[in-house]
Amino acid sequence: MDFELSEEQKMIVDMCRRFVREEILPLEDKLDPDADELEPEDFTRLSQITKDMGLFGLDTPPEFGGPDINLLTRTLIAFEISQHRAGLYAPSYNVFGGASQAQLFEATDAQKEKYLYPMLRGEKKVFFGLSEPSGGSDPARAIQTRAVRDGDDWIINGQKLWISGADKADYGLVFARTDPSKGRGGVTCFIVDADTPGFHVRRIVHTLRSSRYATELQFEDMRVPHENILGEEGGGFAIANDRLSRQRIPYAAACVSVAIAAHERAIEYSKIRETFGATLASRQGIQWMLVENEIDIRQARLMCLEAAAKADAGVPFRTEAAIAKYVAAESSFRVVDRSMQIHGGLGVAKDLPFERWFREMRIRRIGEGPSEVQKHVIARDILGAGLR
Repeated sequence: MDFELSEEQKMIVDMCRRFVREEILPLEDKLDPDADELEPEDFTRLSQITKDMGLFGLDTPPEFGGPDINLLTRTLIAFEISQHRAGLYAPSYNVFGGASQAQLFEATDAQKEKYLYPMLRGEKKVFFGLSEPSGGSDPARAIQTRAVRDGDDWIINGQKLWISGADKADYGLVFARTDPSKGRGGVTCFIVDADTPGFHVRRIVHTLRSSRYATELQFEDMRVPHENILGEEGGGFAIANDRLSRQRIPYAAACVSVAIAAHERAIEYSKIRETFGATLASRQGIQWMLVENEIDIRQARLMCLEAAAKADAGVPFRTEAAIAKYVAAESSFRVVDRSMQIHGGLGVAKDLPFERWFREMRIRRIGEGPSEVQKHVIARDILGAGLR
């Protein structure tokens, strides 16, 4: 892999860095420390800036109006755009127009007209309904939501849990078991309108996060047309698996982004904070903490870039994506923790972003597959598919 960035990549990285530092950070000084949204006028203005930069809709293929940017470059962007207080809260300041459901790009023409294009225009919001109370780390076996064919419709009953943004969405992708005898081949993905009778948002699940982010859903005799199947009947697991592997890379890079910001703050503070007549930076204990931060960040960054490069090359990258997610989430959590410790009492005060990063990063060790699941994926690949 070539470690030298192209001139275009350098320009994009510099634009994103200046955008965060000149546009987002000044706004955060005026917001509540736990805010998860910008003021509407600020959101509109910043979204337009990203469009002018040619970086709106980063996940959107160029044939659908998105920028022609490969995953490696999107990973470089991700290293920059989360370096602010709410950086790890995905929908918070999503002025780059990401977080779209990539599976909809493979929808039928009719489905694209009804669901994909309105989402790309920002007219509709979508959720991804995979995880259930029985578990989310092994969706092929844990899915108990059941869909039964009834003429031209499917009747769906079941529950979903940890579903991001479903309370504000217009529709979602719901995974249900259509043939219990076929294991992974018996799961189908349905496009479900949020106003469908039998669709219920049971509650908001409050977590460490500052925002109303996760929901629990209930489906009671929810009738969905057969034409709302996304892909093929029984092809739901393949749809979900593709998203999980590819999404882990920018997800991991966002963790590294926050670690970089935390580390930079710790370095600056260590140079000016004096204890017992000397700066923190002169203390070997603090120096070693900063060295460990640097090593953790560099390792995680390289893992993300390797995974993205393989994905762009069209070769298998599942193991590399799992390694990137595991290393980035675990090491970035350590970086934030050390940086908080270096700041002492200030580190836990809401005056600085560390306590929020600490909470968000703790969630990242579970989101997109817990660290233990990533280890299982890696072990299965290096030992052979026979490992259970």
